[in-house]
Amino acid sequence: MEILKNNEFVNFIWKNAEILRGPYAKEEYRDVILPLSVLRRFDCLLEPTKKDVLEKAKTVKHDAILNKITGYDFNNTSPFDFQTLLKDPDNIADNLRNYIQGFSSNARLIFERFDFEDEIKTMDEHNLLYSVIQLFASMDLSVSKVSNMQMGYIFEELIRRFSENAEAGDHYTPREVIKLMVNLILNEDQSELMQEGKITQVGDFACGTGGMLSEATQFINELNPNSQVEVFGQELNPKSYAIACADLLIKGQDAGHIAFGNSLTNTDGHKELQVRYALMNPPFGVDWKHFRDDIQVEHDEKGKEGRFGAGLPRTSDGSLLFLQHMVSKMKRDEKGSRMAIILNGSPLFTGDAGSAESEIRRWIIEEDLLEGIVALPGKLFYNTGITTYIWILSNRKNEDLARGTVRKGNIQLIDATNFHVDMRKSLGNKRHEITESQTNELTRIYGDFKENEYCKILAQKDFGYNKVTVEQPLQLNFKISKDRIEELYAESSFAKLYDEEKYMEISLKKDKKPADIKKLEKFDAGKELQETIITILNEIISDKLYKNREEFLKMLKPLFKNIPDVKAGLWKAIYMGLSERDETADVCKDSKGRIEADPTLRDTETIPLNEDIQEYFKHEVLPHVPNAWIDDSKTKIGYDIPITRLFYKHEQLESSSVLKQRAIDLEEDIQVLLKKVLV
Repeated sequence: MEILKNNEFVNFIWKNAEILRGPYAKEEYRDVILPLSVLRRFDCLLEPTKKDVLEKAKTVKHDAILNKITGYDFNNTSPFDFQTLLKDPDNIADNLRNYIQGFSSNARLIFERFDFEDEIKTMDEHNLLYSVIQLFASMDLSVSKVSNMQMGYIFEELIRRFSENAEAGDHYTPREVIKLMVNLILNEDQSELMQEGKITQVGDFACGTGGMLSEATQFINELNPNSQVEVFGQELNPKSYAIACADLLIKGQDAGHIAFGNSLTNTDGHKELQVRYALMNPPFGVDWKHFRDDIQVEHDEKGKEGRFGAGLPRTSDGSLLFLQHMVSKMKRDEKGSRMAIILNGSPLFTGDAGSAESEIRRWIIEEDLLEGIVALPGKLFYNTGITTYIWILSNRKNEDLARGTVRKGNIQLIDATNFHVDMRKSLGNKRHEITESQTNELTRIYGDFKENEYCKILAQKDFGYNKVTVEQPLQLNFKISKDRIEELYAESSFAKLYDEEKYMEISLKKDKKPADIKKLEKFDAGKELQETIITILNEIISDKLYKNREEFLKMLKPLFKNIPDVKAGLWKAIYMGLSERDETADVCKDSKGRIEADPTLRDTETIPLNEDIQEYFKHEVLPHVPNAWIDDSKTKIGYDIPITRLFYKHEQLESSSVLKQRAIDLEEDIQVLLKKVLV
């Protein structure tokens, strides 16, 4: 009966919310319904002690004393309530403001974050306020009618329904995804969670409206009704923050555990906090350049002692910052922590070896913090069709077979992309949902830790690779011919001596500044130098082909000894302009006799960490380029997680005869249809 009552109440609110149509678009109903649901619940909770609080408030203003009378973590000292508001229709807006101002600061802050003053003004201007207050006053939300747990369910269901109609860009986490995440991090700890008097801390540091915290709390309380769950969160969006705080107050929990602000900056509301469990769904692809300074300072000053010591990813996507932030909240005791975070595909592979993204992956894998990744089905979220993944993290992987599955040193990958059913009716981009039985099956597969078509188990090194630079010798021939002299203009050091386009642009200026005149003089000198060089070379045009650079330079250098402006960069441009690549030419060497590498032939090879570099090079590279070598100074270690490739299944293409027959059949069908049309 409890669920039925909850749904009846929600349906009643949902149906009557249509009273707002006109001044409000459907997706804006939440701006009125959610804060008023909270306000009416508070009103009903405080009603039995209202007179006593008002009497005490005449002499005492301390919230702690007044809260002791109410029995809740908040109070209200205004003479108004929902019933008295209705007795003065002409002044209902001002009286409602007075009523909200009468709440203790923790409750009043919720309505401020809701920006509820704007809604009071809008409803009052459209003569809706009285009718809306009357609607909510007709609902009995007292504890005798609706328990804290029931009210929590009701509020969460309202949040869920409004989430389905939320504006684009708000990526609310579907309940079935949250439930899967909760199962994955809590399921293996059931025996511990069922201990008498157990106190468990759960965090979500991009908590939105608090859905993940609610689901985790419910999971633990269903296992152990006598357990105490302490939840901690942080949220940047004011209205989402208000909803999360209201949800906790409605359930009788401490709303002070929800911090307001940006988790990634120095406004981290839980700087010293460490929790046993955490869940997060940070915003996908969030650009963090506008608050980069705080993060950069922490990275530079604290290094590995701070939250972002593993690296700072590109500013266009802060996903890996949230991941590092979450890891910083892990407990460092024997039991450690287990956490789950939803990320898009980018953190799996973005960034080459040596990049910040690769270094963050390297850190989390080599520190053995990554327990597993679950690839979710597409089209699960209401407002994005992006592919998503659950990363499961732990700093206490089991290594004792006697205690259960040995996860130490291994990473488990789950392909859950086909674990979904089509919804009868799409909700925005959400066309798929994960059923309860599929959630249970995925939880079982993860817990079993055995390879099958949906599960792969790999060692840490399987995700790493050495990126080596393969060099080949520089081999050039040289010739002084008309064609090659023309090639000098393709060499930047020679070409920039005189830029005709820029010269003309400056020349045409009516009011030339001293700097402009200097530029023109420099270009004039450069042009003269170009002409001098070309003249010298034209005088010694020859068919002779040099295949040894030293021999050619010995002949060429004396021709320019009396031209002081031919310095190192320009000198190189001259002889390189007269050169061509030639595999039959002598190898070029530097002044110390070392072979020079040809930058145009430079290549890289990606070699798995579990393979010997020299053996790989011997069998995979040298047979094709026998004069190649590895520049060890450029070797970098990289990590990526190619989960899609690892689960890829090759599908046999249809034969040409089958495709041909299909085309013939289609042509025949078209002819039949044309005959019907033309008859």
